[in-house]
Amino acid sequence: MAETTRETMEYDVVIVGAGPAGLSAAIRLKQLDADLEVVVLEKGSEVGAHILSGAVLDPCGLDALIPDWKEKGAPLNVPVEKDNFYMMGDAGQIRLPNMAMPPLMNNHGNYIVSMGNVCRWMAEQAEELGVEIFPGMACSELVFGDNGEVKGVVAGEFGKSADGSEGPGYEPGMELHGKYVFLSEGVRGSLSKQVIAKYNLTDGHDVQKYGLGMKEIWEIDPAKHKQGTVTHTMGWPLGSNAGGGSFIYHLENNQVYVGFVVHLNYKNPHMFPYMEFQRFKHHPMVAELLKGGKRVAYGARAITEGGYQSMPKLTFPGGALLGCSAGMVNVPRIKGNHNAMLSGIAAAEAAVAAIKDDRQSDELADYETSVREGDIGADLKKVRNVKPLWSKFGLLASLAVGGMDMWTNTFGFSLLGTLKHGKSDAEATEDASKHKVIDYPKPDGKLSFDRLTNVSFSFTNHEESQPAHLHLTDPSVPVDVNLAKYAGPSARYCPAGVYEFVHEEDKDTRFVINFQNCVHCKTCDIKDPSQNITWTVPQGGDGPNYPNM
Repeated sequence: MAETTRETMEYDVVIVGAGPAGLSAAIRLKQLDADLEVVVLEKGSEVGAHILSGAVLDPCGLDALIPDWKEKGAPLNVPVEKDNFYMMGDAGQIRLPNMAMPPLMNNHGNYIVSMGNVCRWMAEQAEELGVEIFPGMACSELVFGDNGEVKGVVAGEFGKSADGSEGPGYEPGMELHGKYVFLSEGVRGSLSKQVIAKYNLTDGHDVQKYGLGMKEIWEIDPAKHKQGTVTHTMGWPLGSNAGGGSFIYHLENNQVYVGFVVHLNYKNPHMFPYMEFQRFKHHPMVAELLKGGKRVAYGARAITEGGYQSMPKLTFPGGALLGCSAGMVNVPRIKGNHNAMLSGIAAAEAAVAAIKDDRQSDELADYETSVREGDIGADLKKVRNVKPLWSKFGLLASLAVGGMDMWTNTFGFSLLGTLKHGKSDAEATEDASKHKVIDYPKPDGKLSFDRLTNVSFSFTNHEESQPAHLHLTDPSVPVDVNLAKYAGPSARYCPAGVYEFVHEEDKDTRFVINFQNCVHCKTCDIKDPSQNITWTVPQGGDGPNYPNM
């Protein structure tokens, strides 16, 4: 088979992903040197189309990047007015006093935002500085130099047939080369995963941990709407089955963000995260809020939860990992966007200094130092024990001991040192025979919805004639191993109904991948107990089209 020939474009810095990290890097690069050639490649149909976050934004990253963001019209319009923390039971709730919470949990000075809209605004600021931004350009391959360094990416390959061959309208895409390549793909990015493995970036670092975040936007009765109110809950309906919790944020226009996070280290393969979310909305407190309202959007994505001890080495020959590609979420705060922005700034500053010294394609050691010893490291180090405590001892212990640890970390020390996470989330899955099947109520179509109906509210679309972007290492494993041993957990852990086991009379059970439904959350790549599924990018522009997530 003839080798594919591609055109090549040369840049100073190539950035993969137009999220808060990648856009911050692009803006800072041009702020420091207007003559630099900078390109941002985004797989979504537009900037923001694949951005899903809570989100209560700590503006410290934006303050550092664009100090006059208010005057420039950044869409931070809803300051947090009130913080609520609840422990939930099946019939009621107990409010936890704010004064008992460590100071870092206070949301005073933060804003309820759509990160999709924040990124759209950031893209405008970047383009005004001369950054080239190409949406609909999925980066499908890394390009390596003669010495094994990353020197670029392949982007914009279109028109493959379902069998992987070149279709009649095939376009090979382009190679975009840079002196440095920044990977800011978000959680479990496909290129980041390759780089981490190739350069052994996890050596000396703890295993990464993840959660699955699901979110709906609701328009509610104006009489119930309290703009600026932030509510977080823990407990019911998850109980001892899994860690996690919810968020309810009142933004503008009588809308609320209703979100639910399930930690992916759960043991029981019968756990159905999506249905836990739907059941949560029937709690009396939540049901009363949503009654008479309507859901207008839905989406899901994985969240990095490993924190300080799980960040891999951030640099590799020719580039760096930014934001959630490395895992910079402060788990108890449920915030990572500020650290993503700060990482982009730090990476840009390291690259500009290197380029001025006539360097290229080496490792940006200054970036690594800046992240670990600067504001990002300080933010994550304070909360590094909350997740492992929760995983090992449960919710109540993590509240008591983890809360104490966060308080002492406020004064610069921890009695616990740095705890380890233990198993990966895939390894945490136990045999189905050790656990009871969980009975979930049928969605009522008013407060709760079946998955496929909800996926239609993510506005997801994939060209059906292309190859599936979800790859099985061994096609026999889903039925022979995962169904037999783990009761087929992919049929439940996917929040979009991509995977199903089809049982037909007098025929063998078939494993079906409905890749058209995929909302690019990457949960399958993370949680599959056999680690048999690899998520890759579909052709550019495909996937969800989130409006205001």
